[in-house]
Amino acid sequence: MARFDIDDLDEVIHGRLRLGIMAYLIDAEAADFTELKTLLNATQGNLSIHLRKLEDAGYIAIEKRIIDRKSLTRARLTDAGRQAFAVYLQALGKLLAPGG
Repeated sequence: MARFDIDDLDEVIHGRLRLGIMAYLIDAEAADFTELKTLLNATQGNLSIHLRKLEDAGYIAIEKRIIDRKSLTRARLTDAGRQAFAVYLQALGKLLAPGG
């Protein structure tokens, strides 16, 4: 079995909030900002920063709309995000495997 290499973990995904965002979005088609904020027990500013980091990496797409004069921000995983998350989970699996 190949030895685990810590550099295999994607630092963009590995942060607690970013990992939570990715894990939630892998099953959800999309999530709005308030939904993620509540689910992850995050502040508005902190969540915004982590969403931006995932968006900059190309892992999520952000859509902003105005509905009934209110701003609605929705996030969804991109194909690259789904692939990156699968690779991340494989790397994490190596770390957790016996002898990893």
